[in-house]
Amino acid sequence: MAATGSSPPSSSSAKDAAPLRLLWFAVALSMGAAVSLGITRFAYALLLPPMREDLGWSYTLAGGMNTLNALGYLLGALATPMLLRRLAPGTVLIGGALLATVFMALSGFFVGTVPLLVQRLLAGAASALVFVTGGLLAARLGLQDPRRSGLLLGLYYGGTGWGISLSALLVPAVLGAAASQPHAWTWAWWALAAACAAATVLLVWPARALQAQAAAALPAGAAAGGAAAPPAGQPAAGVRWRALAPALLGYGLFGVGYIGYMTFVVALLREQGSSPAAVTGFYALLGLAVVLSSRIWAGLLDRSRGGGALALLNALLGVATVLPALTSAWPVVLASGLLFGGVFLSVVASTTALVRHNLPQALWATGISAFTIVFAAGQIVGPTVVGWIADGPGGLARGLVFSACALWVGALVAWRQKPLQGVRA
Repeated sequence: MAATGSSPPSSSSAKDAAPLRLLWFAVALSMGAAVSLGITRFAYALLLPPMREDLGWSYTLAGGMNTLNALGYLLGALATPMLLRRLAPGTVLIGGALLATVFMALSGFFVGTVPLLVQRLLAGAASALVFVTGGLLAARLGLQDPRRSGLLLGLYYGGTGWGISLSALLVPAVLGAAASQPHAWTWAWWALAAACAAATVLLVWPARALQAQAAAALPAGAAAGGAAAPPAGQPAAGVRWRALAPALLGYGLFGVGYIGYMTFVVALLREQGSSPAAVTGFYALLGLAVVLSSRIWAGLLDRSRGGGALALLNALLGVATVLPALTSAWPVVLASGLLFGGVFLSVVASTTALVRHNLPQALWATGISAFTIVFAAGQIVGPTVVGWIADGPGGLARGLVFSACALWVGALVAWRQKPLQGVRA
């Protein structure tokens, strides 16, 4: 009757609204990347100089803080598949974000080296739960709109840029306001924890909505439910790790190379005489470039089924990393930050796209976790080695040259990765 005449417009309207809803889901999910990397990991670069000056650290010890954070990230990445076999992805996502918030706050209550190392370790473990699970949910969003899958992945990973830009604005302001307080940097940790808490609140909506979608799809036999259900009858025998070795090794070298830049570039700029305002602008623009990169590289991620995207992005990142080591000229330094920000999270997205293109959906969580593990292993090596080099005669500039070389070798290795055959969903 009356409903018959109104049905087609309603159906058309729902179809038109669906892509927009998916984009909003990806943007909301990106708060997970903001917490897990943008704040929990990369805000430390802004805190390293005042903490090192206040506590008398060497660069090796300062880098060791992020090495412990990466070790925690590795442990969290190893634990994530086990947790996903028992808990819904949304539950793991929110639980990890809450834990990361707590550990960030606890970092402001200690000045001793050992407690701070422990907090960085625990924060790294919590951030891995968030990042891996958020990447899995973002990959599943791509199933609902395959034409925009690269953009949806990019929007999620681009959330790291929101965390970086927020940290760039927040940390200097808090340090300035607390300048008269002993250990003023402790206040910055508490402010960053508050930012994590706010981002966690925003994560609740996509986590619940996607969990409800998965539950509704499960009875119909769809493979978009909890990660544990589909693989139960089929263990991860379909993952051909040897065939993925070039991409895994190239991604591990990315972890070695990029983290040296993100740990020490702010300290290098300060050593070169950059003003606090210039450093804030540099880091904020780097974060903005991360956000914009989701659109820049979306087409490449959709097209590249082998290691081509990973190789190209690694090579560009090596160029961005070496520039501040060669000159302190501000236009070149700024170009380095913009290029680095416009590339480095797309390297992460490229591996998720590689998994999505080459593995059946039942093995996505396993594949993403494997790449996260080699990523974390590389990050364990990078900060301490760069810090050790920086304590020598070459200083931080020589450390960044090492980072650039690791990225270029990673590009050469990743270029050998070919698309897998016979395993795509």
